[in-house]
Parts: sequence; structure tokens; C-alpha cells
Amino acid sequence: MTALLPYHKKILEDIHDPANSELLVLARGLGLRRIVCTLMKIYDSPTNLILLVNATQEEESGIGEELSIMGCRKPGLRIIGYETGSKERQSIYKGGGLISVTSRILVVDMLQSDIPIHLITGILVLHAERITPLVIEAFIVRLYREKNKSGFLKAFTDQPERITSGLSPLKNIMKELQIRKVHIFPRFQEDIKSSLERRRADVVELAQNMTESMSDIHHSLIQCMTTTLSELKRSNTNLDLDDLNVENAYFSSFDLVVRRQLDPVWHKVGPKTKQLVKDLATLRQLLHYLLTYDPIQYHAYLETIITSNSISVTGGPRQHQSPWLLTDAANIIFKTAKRRCYLITASLSKSLTTPEEMDLCDDEDAWDALDEMEGRPSASDSNRKGKEARPKWIPAGMDPVLEELPKWNLLGEVLLEIEQEIIRQQTARKSVTPGSDTVLVMTSSTRSCQLLRDYLSMMDNDAPRGEKGRRMLLKGLRGYLWWKRQLSLNNAEATQKATQKSSTTSAGTSSKDGQGISDALKRKDKERAERAGSRRRIRGGATAPPPSRSGNKQQNLQGFEELQEEADHIASFLAPHEAAGIMPSGVIDLTGDTVTMGPMYDFDNFGLIPAEEVVVIRAYSDDSDDRLLAELQPKFIVMIEPCMEFIRRIEVYRSSNPGLALRVYHMVYSDSCEEHKYLAAVRKEKESFERLIKERATMLLPILEERREGQGSDAVQTISSRLAGGRKELATDPSRVVVDMREFRSTLPSLLHAASLLVVPATLTVGDYILTPDICVERKSLADLVSSFNSGRLYTQCELMSVHYKYPVLLIEFEEDKAFSLDLVSDLKSYVKPTGKYPAPKPKSNVGDPNNYSNSTITIQSKLVLLTLSFPRLRIIWSSSPHASAEIFRELKVSNPEPNPEKAIATGTDDDNNGNSVAKLGTVNTAAEELLRCLPGINAKNIKYVMGKVGTVRELCEMGLPRVQEILGVEPGKACWEFMHQGDRQQLQQGQGAR
Repeated sequence: MTALLPYHKKILEDIHDPANSELLVLARGLGLRRIVCTLMKIYDSPTNLILLVNATQEEESGIGEELSIMGCRKPGLRIIGYETGSKERQSIYKGGGLISVTSRILVVDMLQSDIPIHLITGILVLHAERITPLVIEAFIVRLYREKNKSGFLKAFTDQPERITSGLSPLKNIMKELQIRKVHIFPRFQEDIKSSLERRRADVVELAQNMTESMSDIHHSLIQCMTTTLSELKRSNTNLDLDDLNVENAYFSSFDLVVRRQLDPVWHKVGPKTKQLVKDLATLRQLLHYLLTYDPIQYHAYLETIITSNSISVTGGPRQHQSPWLLTDAANIIFKTAKRRCYLITASLSKSLTTPEEMDLCDDEDAWDALDEMEGRPSASDSNRKGKEARPKWIPAGMDPVLEELPKWNLLGEVLLEIEQEIIRQQTARKSVTPGSDTVLVMTSSTRSCQLLRDYLSMMDNDAPRGEKGRRMLLKGLRGYLWWKRQLSLNNAEATQKATQKSSTTSAGTSSKDGQGISDALKRKDKERAERAGSRRRIRGGATAPPPSRSGNKQQNLQGFEELQEEADHIASFLAPHEAAGIMPSGVIDLTGDTVTMGPMYDFDNFGLIPAEEVVVIRAYSDDSDDRLLAELQPKFIVMIEPCMEFIRRIEVYRSSNPGLALRVYHMVYSDSCEEHKYLAAVRKEKESFERLIKERATMLLPILEERREGQGSDAVQTISSRLAGGRKELATDPSRVVVDMREFRSTLPSLLHAASLLVVPATLTVGDYILTPDICVERKSLADLVSSFNSGRLYTQCELMSVHYKYPVLLIEFEEDKAFSLDLVSDLKSYVKPTGKYPAPKPKSNVGDPNNYSNSTITIQSKLVLLTLSFPRLRIIWSSSPHASAEIFRELKVSNPEPNPEKAIATGTDDDNNGNSVAKLGTVNTAAEELLRCLPGINAKNIKYVMGKVGTVRELCEMGLPRVQEILGVEPGKACWEFMHQGDRQQLQQGQGAR
């Protein structure tokens, strides 16, 4: 284990006292995980029960590994997840030690008394910046302080920017965590500054200029982003959008800031404003991809943007296009990005290469790979030196440019310099020095890792500057051409289907008119279909490119027709090769950061690789990078992109290893968004710490409320006229609410507990909240409401509530920071657009049918009306926020008896509504029960209820339709009765036909 630095010891001395509950705000990259693990090691004992809360799975794994290295192995950190049973959790709690548990499981165990709260020594809360009154961690703290006043609570965060927005954010976090002391340690703190600046690494700053084409694209993207921001401000003059500037737009959190400003009026803004918000995220991605993607991937990504803004999901022209795509700057972006890949010097030839020549080209690639493996110069390289060889699979008229990223060549030069430095040190070394000769290369993403890996493995050291990665880019260009081929085929297929559909529709419409009009339209549609389905005679029998799309040229973006025509020509050129079974050696990947790795080992030459020959390429991560540095002990680190956090980790690594000769190569593009983003991040963090320090110095300490176990605000609940003329009677039982286990994903149970209601967790079959013996509530958020209507699940839930409870309630809950309007339904991803016409509701027939709900074109309001028609006793409550829902529940419980948790759990399962146990029917034939399950309208949820109402299957068959509907409900009862009497109706119809 790496030794602690002086400032680490200073922090531990300040926060290790078990008598105090404190909050630690530390700058990123300074070893927060090391501090947490050391603190957990101090309290590691079977007599102590330490809980780690709000940690991700990666953090749990990293902390557990760190503790095992420190010596905490028996039993070490134990993790409680969803697969851990209740009895197993109880035994783990009683055993003490270090335990990491999810917040939802912990709050349920606290409410059910499965964990001895009074025996908890302390709770460690990670990511304290996320604490709000609505999160479940605040619920845990309240339950913890009700029964345990002596235990400590330590909260940690390294995101100061997240707790500087709003009114007194630091005070609000301290209030929810019920702590009164906070420690703030920025990078400029005196102890940290003196600890890290005693030993400095040898830093080589490499400012690399972008190429001319990259600069043109970069400036055009900045211009598009500035124009988009100006248009967004002009369209929303009534909002406070002062933070909307290009500097803030570099960060991913900018989207959240914009959406937070627009959420209250999101249903009122037009599609143009919504499109502008999406465009800002797209432009920021393009700025980042410009510096990390190779030119072929970048150009392909731009083509997908043009296509998605030209064609809608249904195949027609898109109505609302991104405004920035119509600017001159966007035209510069697309033209320059294409010019970085290739130039079109003439019309693309359709077929100049035979399949045999393509196969011969593949053989040349295979021989080149074999020569490279055996260390011999390849024959193709020798020929290329004499004359420039042109691959056979490139269409005539296409001149490959394949511009390399400047940092690639710079990385090669740096690695060559490191290699020479390692050789010099090995020859001059007289004694063993700390560290290894392994070179660590850090980059921003796994995609960049794969790209650099391919470049270094295929780099041609003898090629001139700027062409060392041409072999890799040619492989990417080959995959790009095959991708364009497939894109053209997909477009042709979609166009053919749309034409056939249009012809069918026209023919169906004309058949209703006169015969002359019908014949004319049929002839016209036939000619159109023949033109669309025409095929040119080409080699291999492949389909010809689709017809020209000039009819929609005015509705599509500039350059879209050119892209389609280019894809058609490429498809025609590659058609013979695909027909001959020749497939490309590589394809382009535009799906994200997923990386397909090649074989890691060569088993023919398996063995240990010397450290000086190892280059580790790794993406920036979290605190696990500290463990990476400690394990590799590198003396040479190359940072492809600047990262403030990793620079500090290097400082900590260098200060923790005295005598280590460390050299760091720091690369950055001059005058780019990369440099501006790095400087802006440093400045924003410094300003955030300054604001936190000022708030701590001026704020009033929060007053912590003393809560007792089972405390209730409505001590006087019921009124009895038999006692002194109606005097109020003191309630002996606390006011409680039975809550379904699955509802602890939401914030409402926490707010109910904050409103002095006793929350009883249970596994409910019917409803989500049981307020009284007669009131059952099914809570639905807006997204859940739409999906429940589409799947028909809401109908079944309302049916069960209506059967078992006197007052079934549907609670429709909106989010607090969003508009209180159903117009937001159109923005939900789960919303399924209508496809057909909803039939008029018939009495006692189709009303409330879940199939009708899922296939209807009616609005959400009409579906709610149909739901109330199906269930007249159903009550609908509209709640603007979870806070309003908690207040509504309090009002509904006034002067009503408390619910029985045992009866609420049994409702809808093994006990019917009258409390008659179905266990007495256990002697019923199992075959009869299986027969009931096969009947429509009877499922696993209501079969026990039906068995309690009906003695035999024959009795059910002899019942009339009203009686069956009374037991099963209107629609299920009708389906079941019609199924059982289907044969009787057929015989009756046959008899009537014979007469």
C-alpha cells in the first residue's frame, strides 16, 4: 500500500473522530478513495458495524480490492445486493464489520427492523453532492437518527461544482444529512500545496497545431454553436439564460443546465426550441470527435447526421430540421470533412475491377501481413516506393487523401524518444532505481484506445510525416465503401416499399370512383412501379441503384442528393465483388465506444514481454487510476488529451514515490476546444471552492429536528360522539401507510416519512399504497401512465383494486420541476404514436379493453375517460409533485382507521376480500384448478378469488353472464362466459339456419 501523504493524514485526523458527523469536500484526483479506505480500515472490527452507502458497483469493487491490499481480508468488505436474502442479510448485520449495501435494501431493512439500528457504529455516504430532500439517502439518515444518536455519519464528495448552484446548496446538504461540520480541501489549500510541490515530475508540454482543414471545421463548429445559442436566447427572452455561452457549452452538464431552465415551460416551447437544445449536444460531440476520430469515421458520422435530418422514421422528408445545417458554416464542415478523406476528380466508375483482381488484392494484403509478422519488408511496400500503388477496390475518380490526426505522428515521435531514453538509462544505470520502463498512454475513451492501438500496430516508420498511418486509414476507407454500399441497398429497398404502398393506396382509392378514373390511375401507377423497379444489366446480377430522388430535392438538406448518388455509384462498383463472395476485411463502427479487441496472445510465441517493450493504452477513469499507477509504476506517461484529474493523480503518485524519475508528456491542440475546456474546468472548480468557503463562513448552522420513533403529527385523529358529547380521542396507534416494496424506487415513501407518517414496507399484490382499510392507491408517473395504457396493465390494476377495495384511487404524479400538464406526453419516449382509428365504445363490451388502449389513436385524456367509464368507483387524483402527494395522503387519512398490514398483504393472494381463507379449498382437484387457469379472464392473480366464490367448475359453467361478470369483472367475465357457451351459440345458429 502506498504511504499516505501529509495532507492525507491531516484530513484523517480531522474526520476520524467517531463522536462527530462531518462532510468532506475534496478536489478531484487527490485520493478520496484512499482516504475512505483508510478510514474504513480504522473501524474494521467485528464489534463495529460500518455501512457504506451510495456506492456504485465499480466503486464497491475498487474499495474492496483496496481494503484487501491494506490487510482487511477476513472478512473484508461484504457487499449486500438484490440477490442476498433477508435471513442472510440479518446474519451479516449481526456479524458486524464493513458492509456495502444499496440504499433501497437498507431503508427496507431499517423499516422492517431486520438491521439493529441502535448497534450501527457509523455510516459512510459517498457522492454527497447528490443529496436532496427527495433522495432515499435522506430517508436513511432520518431513520438512523430516530434510534441511534451516538453513531457517526461521514459524507464525502469530490464534485464541488455540483453543490454551488441554487440557494444555499451546502446548507441544504448538511440539513438533510443532519451534520453541522464541513471540511473543504481544494487544490490550493496550504497543506495540499506543500505536499504536492515538494517533488515535481518532469513535464514536457507539447502544443500541437491542428491541420488547416481541422481548423476550418473547428471554427465553423464554434460559429454554428454561437448561432444556435443566440437563436435559443432570442426564442426564449423571458428566461434567465445568462449561463448560455460557448465556454459552458463545452461541458456535458450544459445540457442539464439548459433543460433545467426550460423544463417548467417545456410543453409551451415550439419544436424549433426543442431542436436547438438537441443541436447543442450534437455540436459539442462534433467538436470532441473532430480531435479524437479518424477522418473516415468523422465523415461517416456527419453523413448520418445529414441523412437523419433529411429522412424521417417513416421514410418521408423530415419536417423539423436542425437550423445549423442550413448555414454556410455547416457547408464548410461537410465539404472539408469529405476533403480530408478523399477527392472526387471525375464521375465514379461503376465497374472497373473484376472479382479476380479484388481477390488478388486480398492475397497481397495477406502476404504483406505475413512479411510484417516475420520482420521482412513487404513486396507491396517495395513496389510502392517505386511507384504509387492504387488499391483495386477504390473506384475510378476517387482520389484518397486520408489526412492523419497530428497527434498520431507526435505520439510516434514521443515513443521513439522514450525508447532512446530507456536505452540510455539502461547503459548508464549503476544501481536499481524505482519504477518500471513500461510506457503508459492515457486517452479520453476506449474508442481512442482502439484507434491508437491500430495506428501503432500498423504504423510505417519509413513513411514520410503524415503518411505513417496510411495503411490503417486505407483499411478504414475500404470498410467505409462497403458501409456506403449497404446504405444504398437499404435506401433502395425503402424506396421500393414506399412506391408499392403508394401504388396500392392509389389503386384502392380509385376503385371507389368512376371506372375511367380508376383505369387512368392504374396505368400511371403501373408506369411508376416499372420505373422504380427497373434493373440495369450489371455483372453479378446485383440490383441497380434506385432511381433519382430529385422529386424531394427541395425538401432535403443541401448535399443529401449528392450523398445518395455517391452511395449508389459505390454500390454499383462493389456489386460484382459481393456477388463473387468477396467480403471486406474490416467495417466501420459508428455505434459508440464499444471496442472489438483482437487476439491478446500469440500462443505460438508465448512468453513474458520485457517492460521496456510494453505500451499500455488506457482511458481516463475514476479513482481506479490511482491503483493503475501504483501497480504499473511507470516512469514515462503520455497524456494524449489533457485531464485535470489525472494530472493531480500523477502529482500524488510522484509525491508518494520518492526517488522516482518520472517524465510526463502532455499533449494538447493549440487554440482548440480541448485547451479551452481544460482551462475552463480549472477555473470553474476554483470558483466553486471559493463560493463554498464563503458560504461556510457566512451560513447559519442548520437546526436539527429531534424525531422520536413512531412520532406522528396527528395525535388526535378520531371523533367519538359517545365520549363527552363528541370530544376528540387520542389515537393509540401511529398514523401509518402500507407501501409496496417496488415503490421505494420513487421519492414518495421518503416524503411520507418526513411528513410524520409511519411507512410499513410490504409486498402488495393489489395497489401501491394502502392508506385505510377502504382506500387503495395506484401511483403512476406520467411516463408510467402512458406505458401502462399501451400495455393494458393499468386496466388489470384498476380491476383488482375495484374488486378488493371500496375506494380505488389512481394517483397521477408529475415531477416537481416540470410543467403540470399532460402536453408533456408527446415528449415521452414510451409514447406510441397512433396507427388506427379507435372504435366507438359500446356499453358493456369494448369499454376498457386493454387491446383497444394499446392500438387506439385517442389522446391520454380520452383513455382516462374510458377508464372511469369502465370503473365508476375509481377516483383519479392529480398531483403536481411528490410533496403534494404526501400532503394529499395526510388529508385522506384524517378521521379514518389505520390499515392492517397483514390484511393488505393477503389481499389478492390467498385471502379474499371478506377474509375467507382459500386454504380450506386445498382439497379441490388440482386438475380442476388447472382447467380454471386455461379459461380466458382467469389468471394467477384472481384464480384464488374465483375458487373462493365458486365451489365447482360446473357451478361456474351454469352461471349467467351477469353473475360471471360480477365475479371477474365486465370484460373478463364476458370473455369467460362466451368461451364456455360458444358451442351452445353455434348449435343455436345451426338450428335457426335449418329452420
